Amino acid sequence: MKLLKLVESRVKAGVALPWSVRNSNGLLLLARGHVIQDDEQARHLVERGAYVDAEEARSVLTTTDGKANATAPRGPDLFSSWTALYQRLEAPLRSIDKSPEFPHQIGTLASDTIAMVERDADICIYMIVRQENVQFFNYGFTHSVHSAMAGLLMARRLGWSSSDRLALVSAALTMNVSIVGMQGRVAAQDGPLLASQKVAIQEHTVASCDMLRAAGVTDHDWLMAVAQHHEFPDGSGYPGGLTEIAPMALLLRHADTFTAKISPRASRPGITTQEAARELFQEDKGGAMSTALIREFGIHPPGEFVRLKSGELAVVTRRSASVSSPLAASVTDTKGAPTSNTVQRDTGDPRFAIVAPVTDAKANAMMARIPPQRLYGLIR
Repeated sequence: MKLLKLVESRVKAGVALPWSVRNSNGLLLLARGHVIQDDEQARHLVERGAYVDAEEARSVLTTTDGKANATAPRGPDLFSSWTALYQRLEAPLRSIDKSPEFPHQIGTLASDTIAMVERDADICIYMIVRQENVQFFNYGFTHSVHSAMAGLLMARRLGWSSSDRLALVSAALTMNVSIVGMQGRVAAQDGPLLASQKVAIQEHTVASCDMLRAAGVTDHDWLMAVAQHHEFPDGSGYPGGLTEIAPMALLLRHADTFTAKISPRASRPGITTQEAARELFQEDKGGAMSTALIREFGIHPPGEFVRLKSGELAVVTRRSASVSSPLAASVTDTKGAPTSNTVQRDTGDPRFAIVAPVTDAKANAMMARIPPQRLYGLIR
């Protein structure tokens, strides 16, 4: 990947970024479409060293000059709706002490989250798993949404009522409100936690509950889930060392931990969904909650980059009746060379069986430049 240094004149406050912004090593800082909030944030971004992929920059310039862009999606889709939801969550969480409508705002976001998961759960899982375009500085918001997604999938499989699902999603979206800004800084920093960050994390469940109550949240289950989502049944959790924990808090902790483990940071890559699921299953001793999550994600979840027996590299797009044989979209030919069009493959067909996940950095860098809409046949 050839990188071009970004200058301040190319970053405009209040305007969506036309390209992804990376650091000098090519790691993503802000994804395309992110809106810079103010001039100070723009200046800080450029001062710390911001770069864009030369190929992506040329593509944007071609589009700006009025020439056809065959890969540009037409109209809104679920991928852009999820990205918009990350950004919609930011305003109420950052201004919780200034908005008398906070419970209503979160309720609307929670309802929208549930509706989008109901519309297409496979794309929901793809968004959780496929995080090469992760925005480190906005980790607090994306992680809250991913935890809400994963928790909702588990709750659906467990047969929870619609009111319990709404309370769970609301809790997931707000569980870290007292540290949501700090989470982004922690995700973007290369070194260990500072002493002040450790204290804030240790105190965030109590602080977040206090902020939610002050903002008008009265739902008991919502508040209890936030208050207890870092407690463990053996008493080793915090802040209270409880052994009797609300089921909603337990489920939220599982969703929170699982999505955190698979999410990359500047200091380390995320672990695979298989590793995270195995650790969760062991911790939960094979309980109903961990089993529900594993069954939802399957052995090869949507978003996983895999090598097929045919030699093609492909991205899993849809779960199937068989947890080991999902549908996938190939992005290379049989020799591993990138193709201009994707081809849908049924990995239940022995010719296209999944051989192994793809972990090669170069191959994953190629994958990062492919719009997810293409994988799902929304664009050519």
